[in-house]
Amino acid sequence: MDASIQITLPPVSALSSPALSLHSTLLSYASFSDRIHLLFDDATSKLTDLRSFTCPPPLSSSLSPSDGQGRKEEILGEELPVLAKEVARVETVRAYAETALKLDTLVGDIEDVVSSTMNKNLRKHSSTQSVEEMRLLAIERLRQTEDVLISVTVTHPQWTSLVSAVDHRIDRALATLRPQAIADHRSLLGSLGWPPPLSTLISANLDTGKSTAEVSNPLFTMQGLLKQQYCENFLALCHLQELQWRRKSRQLEGSIRKLALQQPLWAIEELVNPISIACQRHFSKWIDKPEFIFALVYKITRDYANTMDELLQPLVDEVRLVGYSCREEWISAMVTSLVTYLAKEIFPNYVDELDGESVSGEQSKARVSWLHLVDLMIAFDKQIQSLVTHSGISLSLQDDGSLQKISSLSVFCDQPDWFDIWAENERNDTLEKLKPERLLLVIDRCRSLPNTLMRSRFLKMAGGSITQRYLDCLLLRCQEAEGLTALTDDNGLIKVANCVNAARYFESVLKEWCEDTFFLELGFDHSEQLGLGVKDSSGLEGRIDEPVGCIFDEEIKKLENFRKEWVEKISVVALRGFDARSREYFKNRRHWQEKCEESWTMSKNLVGALDYLQGKMAVAEENLNQIDFVGVWRSFAAGVDQLLFNGRMSIVKFHDAGVERLNCDMDTLFGVFGAWCLRPEAFFPKTSDGLKLLKMNEKQLQDTVSGGRKRMKENGIIHLNVAEAEKIQNKRVFMS
Repeated sequence: MDASIQITLPPVSALSSPALSLHSTLLSYASFSDRIHLLFDDATSKLTDLRSFTCPPPLSSSLSPSDGQGRKEEILGEELPVLAKEVARVETVRAYAETALKLDTLVGDIEDVVSSTMNKNLRKHSSTQSVEEMRLLAIERLRQTEDVLISVTVTHPQWTSLVSAVDHRIDRALATLRPQAIADHRSLLGSLGWPPPLSTLISANLDTGKSTAEVSNPLFTMQGLLKQQYCENFLALCHLQELQWRRKSRQLEGSIRKLALQQPLWAIEELVNPISIACQRHFSKWIDKPEFIFALVYKITRDYANTMDELLQPLVDEVRLVGYSCREEWISAMVTSLVTYLAKEIFPNYVDELDGESVSGEQSKARVSWLHLVDLMIAFDKQIQSLVTHSGISLSLQDDGSLQKISSLSVFCDQPDWFDIWAENERNDTLEKLKPERLLLVIDRCRSLPNTLMRSRFLKMAGGSITQRYLDCLLLRCQEAEGLTALTDDNGLIKVANCVNAARYFESVLKEWCEDTFFLELGFDHSEQLGLGVKDSSGLEGRIDEPVGCIFDEEIKKLENFRKEWVEKISVVALRGFDARSREYFKNRRHWQEKCEESWTMSKNLVGALDYLQGKMAVAEENLNQIDFVGVWRSFAAGVDQLLFNGRMSIVKFHDAGVERLNCDMDTLFGVFGAWCLRPEAFFPKTSDGLKLLKMNEKQLQDTVSGGRKRMKENGIIHLNVAEAEKIQNKRVFMS
């Protein structure tokens, strides 16, 4: 057998040459078909030859059994695989030829229809066929062609040249078919009287709630042949868009294509464009009255929204355009036209005004105008969202794409410099009338922004600055109080306490907000911007498994640090005063050798220090919030504990009488703190353990200290190390 049969595929370039005549095409494929038949004849002959060798030989055969067996093995081992490969190749060529011929016929029909409709020359179709019927025929052929291409893409992905050639010809046909369909659609709209006259809307009060029935609506009043023609043309545009969606879906298969495929509905855009042009003639008169612009756009949008549901949505459903709502597309297109006008005509003027006033140092008027415009945009977006929800469509905050399409604030998406100006204006306006609740107003305004990235960025720019300015004001008041009297007087202490309370309140509000879903989403988005990766000891980056924080985490941390710093200062100031008033108490060495008077339960030198302590704590408790007051007295107790143990008990020598006096005095001190806790001695760990050692007899004290940590722990001494215990032992004097 000849294993070198050559199979040549038909040239793909023939498919990409629209100028090739049908006659030459048929001749070419007839010739190619003859070659295919020859290949099949050859394959059939070889299969017959193979059968003769594989069948058992007749009894009268002169071949020996060994010769027949050898020939059979040769055929099965060498020639049969080659023949099978050739048969498969021939089948592939046949399938390719049939597919190419089918595609060429379909594309030829499409090109013929397009050419006929353009030249008004019905060469191939009867003169009774309308242009719309011919267009529908072309769309049907386009759909059939796309079905074949989808099948080829799945079953024969290697035929990329064939698919590319057909796509090229289809693109050229669509480049003619779509503009022609749109032109016919616009002509029909003009015949219907679209757009409707706006004079009735403008002359009337824009805030009145007229229903759709009270507004002239050509789409509802059209009848007969005109209505049929409009519906057919509308369907043709929808069919073309559905076809394009299928083509793009096939061409972008395997990639992230959702955003690329989702386009505005062409037929709805053709309704909005003439209205937008008509409206802009009136908008130009209302540059200084933007509220009229928003009112007119909303009224038009609202009055024709029901038309989209009742008349046009059934047509879109018939075409099976997945994911399209005529109501939402109408609203989105109207909002887009408004955003375009704002970007071209309104905001550039406002920016120029701000730049002009910045030269003179006055920005109040331009800033007020800017913020007033934003107020109008926020109010407009809320009205628009209510129109969308009436259709049963639920827009969540996570669906940034859908929300952005119906938000006038999306003008800031493509203009980050304007976004920065807005945030700066909000910040300056809020700081001029700074109150803690003003931050909530800024947050409410940012909720209308169309995506989480913008909301997060706006809050960090405007809200973060407001929080920092508020904290700076608190810090300045505290520093002024500290600078005047070093917080030794009650007035200074009260001022600082009030500032700490304000910081605590602000911090608690921010933490409460952070538990809301709105702020959790912003926090997650902000964490993604900052990056959630961390590096381990090996230098490799990994993910943080901790929960995502709040967007106000940084501000909350600053407020916490501010509170801790000034709570500590209050404690330090009180401790200094207590130290100054208690020095004489320990200085008198004879004092610790004299026995206490039976009628006296506290050392006279300690009375002034404890009176000062009670006075300061009373002022702090009265003016400071409960949580931070706990921090004050606990910090003060820890300081007194260190002061008594390190500065007094380890220096003075204690006789029995001194130990008794110290025990009475510490009971009194602990009693002062007993007003705020059940076991005050627990907050004086070193002093309490030192007093336990001093109260031991000589043998017990020696055994406890010499026994080390284990023996000390058995006797309840757990907050002192051995060295500290030895110091106490050395200061204890026992009389023999």
